[in-house]
Amino acid sequence: MKSLITTICILCCSIGLHAHPGIGIVMDSKGNVYYTDLAHVWKITPAGKKSIAVRAVHTHELYIDANDNLYGEHLWYEGERTDKWGHRVWKLSQDGKLTDIIASREGFREDYGDFAFVQDRHGSMYWAERGDTTLIHKRMADGSRSVVAKACFDDVRWMTVTPDGTIYLIDLYDLIRINNDSQMHVLVENLPGWSLKRVFGPDRHAVMGLWTDRQNNVYAAIHADRVVKKISTNGKAEIIARSYFPWSPTGGLIASNGDLWILESSFTNAVRVRRIDKNGTSTVFE
Repeated sequence: MKSLITTICILCCSIGLHAHPGIGIVMDSKGNVYYTDLAHVWKITPAGKKSIAVRAVHTHELYIDANDNLYGEHLWYEGERTDKWGHRVWKLSQDGKLTDIIASREGFREDYGDFAFVQDRHGSMYWAERGDTTLIHKRMADGSRSVVAKACFDDVRWMTVTPDGTIYLIDLYDLIRINNDSQMHVLVENLPGWSLKRVFGPDRHAVMGLWTDRQNNVYAAIHADRVVKKISTNGKAEIIARSYFPWSPTGGLIASNGDLWILESSFTNAVRVRRIDKNGTSTVFE
């Protein structure tokens, strides 16, 4: 079953559109922030210095583990001559060593059971297998697998998980919570507002990245509305940040000190990061 990124990349190439923006932005234990612009992975130090951390990789997602090891993908298209795609998954160790954990191979990733970017603090990985009935898979650190949920979702998009294993996912426009006992609950219906884009079909990029904080609030980058929404555990949603033309949010994180970091992209595929501190002061990194 094709992954979300596989499907989107095929559509973009077939109709000549730009690829959808990445959602990957993470922070390590030292306060360094890493983010993707689909050309490189960048690093912003606590002092605000920006540099390339991993050069020439096309990755939409990032993951950082408890030991500050950074993980990403590289997806490439060879061109019309061969019309072939390829991918690999890499790891940047905290000591700066770059290695592949999945070697270069032809095609798209079809099975995320070997590595998934959505992980809890126990090292369990989560991913969706889409079909008439969508399966939400879990692979534990010992390699054992299980299906934690299955349902006839409309269109599962991005997903995140809390440290204790509570799953949040976007089902087209709705925010779904899957508890540890596999009980599913629609936390919020229609996170984005209605837009003209829906006249021509579903707006599959209306909601992009999801992330959580230490209080188990979940945050959503509402790309269609240019806002970030915070959703409490009881389903109350509020706008906590706005992006202004030509920028829209695609991902984010909450730092340990409470700062909000937002990954933003423009319609020209430019990418920047914005930090909003607890006092509301905004700092832009371009």
